[in-house]
Amino acid sequence: MPGSVISVFSEAESFEAALREEGYTRLFVTESGEFRACLTQITLDRLRLASAEEELARIAVIAVPANTVLISWPNAKTPAPVWGGIAMKAGEMLTLGPGTRLHARTSGQSRWYAIRLRENDLLCYGRALCGAGFIVPPSPTLWRPSPAAARSLAGLHRAAINIAKSGSRSLSHIQAAHGLEQEAIYALIGCLCGRPAEEKTPASDRYRNVLAQLEDLLEADPITSLAEICASLGVSHRFLRKCCEHNLGISPGRYHRLRRLQLAHRALREGGLGPSSVSAVARRFGFRELGRFAASYRTRYGELPSATLRRASLCRSV
Repeated sequence: MPGSVISVFSEAESFEAALREEGYTRLFVTESGEFRACLTQITLDRLRLASAEEELARIAVIAVPANTVLISWPNAKTPAPVWGGIAMKAGEMLTLGPGTRLHARTSGQSRWYAIRLRENDLLCYGRALCGAGFIVPPSPTLWRPSPAAARSLAGLHRAAINIAKSGSRSLSHIQAAHGLEQEAIYALIGCLCGRPAEEKTPASDRYRNVLAQLEDLLEADPITSLAEICASLGVSHRFLRKCCEHNLGISPGRYHRLRRLQLAHRALREGGLGPSSVSAVARRFGFRELGRFAASYRTRYGELPSATLRRASLCRSV
């Protein structure tokens, strides 16, 4: 049934959870400050529309669900997210096919838009409107639609988001929602009828594949060393650094530390741990020097790890 949800977040974990259906499996904040994000999501019969506003730089791990195509484009007034090493400009859009795995990063304040729909629906409409040769490449692909086509899609998307934000119930009316959806699909196909502006290259494919394997290793063992990672991946430290700097914007060492720090933060926020749990959590995520862990944690989250644990324990006891 058509509907919309508008959410405001002060925690990266909650924002990540709200984006899970879009394929976001992990989200790591990469700069200090107070986390703020706003997300508007509209669910129609065949389309799911999203508009996001973020305040802090972050890296997201994305795995597009099966039989799903994700399309995204940036707001012209803020720096565009970089998806798998692909930086978009105003007027461009990116398609991600089913099963695509990559990292998407922002460099600070960011605003972006997205549409998600089933691959079968996109191909059915695309071939009916553009001919049997219509395809959307499975790998991340950059498109530069005509200005008129881009304006049409962006205008419909913006109108739907504004309706949701206004509190109007018009999207709950089946006929109105169906009409909006049909117009949005036609506008989307109009943006994708031409040839892609940029498709995959062997180097970019290899970078994304190496980083996808990196995530698998870190999920299995968050504190495995970089030397062990390079050995498991069969790559040199220099090549891994090149992959990370191109796709993540930071070195593998810094990403590894940030990732472990955020996992420690999440463990402490869950509470329910014993009095010596700060040191236990630090050790669990590979921080051997408690003083350095506490200093890094305070820089990132604005409080000592013991304060996070204490607040979480109080919340659980209420």
